[in-house]
Amino acid sequence: MFDSLSDKLDLVFKKLRGQGVMTEENIKDALREVRLVLLEADVNFKVVKEFIEKVRERAVGSQVLQSLSPGQQVIRIVHDELVSLMGGGEDNSLDLAAKPPVAIMMVGLQGSGKTTSCGKLARFLKGQRRRPLLVPADVYRPAAIEQLKTLGRQLSIEVFDSRADQDPVDICRNALKYAELSGFDTVLFDTAGRHQIDDYLMNELVRIKDVANPREILFVADAMTGQEAVNVAGGFNERLEITGVVLTKLDGDAKGGAALSIKAVTGKPVKFVGLGEKLDALEVFHADRLVSRILGMGDVLTLVEKAHAVFDEKEAAKLQQKLKKSQFDLEDFRNQLRQIKKMGSLESIMGMIPGMGKMMKQMQGAGPSEKELKRIEAIIDSMTARERADHAIINGSRRLRIAKGSGTTVQEVNQLLKRFTEAQRMMKQLQKLGPKGLMRGMGKGMFPF
Repeated sequence: MFDSLSDKLDLVFKKLRGQGVMTEENIKDALREVRLVLLEADVNFKVVKEFIEKVRERAVGSQVLQSLSPGQQVIRIVHDELVSLMGGGEDNSLDLAAKPPVAIMMVGLQGSGKTTSCGKLARFLKGQRRRPLLVPADVYRPAAIEQLKTLGRQLSIEVFDSRADQDPVDICRNALKYAELSGFDTVLFDTAGRHQIDDYLMNELVRIKDVANPREILFVADAMTGQEAVNVAGGFNERLEITGVVLTKLDGDAKGGAALSIKAVTGKPVKFVGLGEKLDALEVFHADRLVSRILGMGDVLTLVEKAHAVFDEKEAAKLQQKLKKSQFDLEDFRNQLRQIKKMGSLESIMGMIPGMGKMMKQMQGAGPSEKELKRIEAIIDSMTARERADHAIINGSRRLRIAKGSGTTVQEVNQLLKRFTEAQRMMKQLQKLGPKGLMRGMGKGMFPF
């Protein structure tokens, strides 16, 4: 989403870094460019005005102007103020400290991603060792109830049985009673999409709020709608007093104005961000990490958290022993590919490594693509267990069978086997050099991408 914003800010910062001496006039010119970049990104104009003024006040101080690297100081101030703008340092965790079952209402416009976000949040809560119940209270959209039931089956999470001919308020009231009797500690209400100017439907939400007494009312905002999402959030906040925001479709190609403006306009924190269609593509929002990504500084903390969640320590230890004994085979390689895929798209992973996202852009796709990784996995899947354990037995007829089975060509199978053989040989050499040698080899592309 933030590619355009990141690129434009990078151009402004390049000029700042090149300044040996900074004057108030230099800073004024730079902030004028930053202002234009933010406005082009569809950030609320009042928010931009206040943001630029805060940066200017801090940047023209003698401590900055007389420092050895004034340009870097200004960039740091922009970073800090962006973090502050997006609610950095504030507690944005869910308030679940109440007698169970704790109610959470999901509200917003139709098409903003509420139902999917309900499923994602239920999965998140299940991972926190809570027992959530999903409640389909959208009786207006065709198949909305069935959609939530489908998500529940995929997640092995119970969904309250409701029908489209029922009153949504009655559904929520009955679901709470059921949750209390059945031992659920959290209840997620998937309400129907509506516009904030629709009095009848907004009053329905107020009635559900009175019945459910929710600890959290989360406004689900489609980040692709830009400033409109901010305006709608303000309307919902006036009627319901929302407690937080879930920003969906942050992996899209919108300008990013909603993400940068919504906290300042509504006064409510962004609590979660949706980064894809998969049910695991929901992240707790961290303003400092997102700003670091926007400014091209990476996001190592999120990368480490994702790796810890995906990789099994025992399996990692086994793999390390295999590497030491030069027993790393195609089965191991395929397993590693699958683990990496669980962490998200290759592009998002690279973007979390400082400087890597920019390098990938400059290389213009020279690195491995998602398509290539899928092709490699398909080729390995088409091999027998014996062939994966010992690729040396794969002769001409076997290569033809593997190619047909994976929908690739014999040449592509040959290329993978050749690269893997080279990688194995390099691993044997690097093992003699220890961990530093192994890291050097990884930097040179020792794996068969």
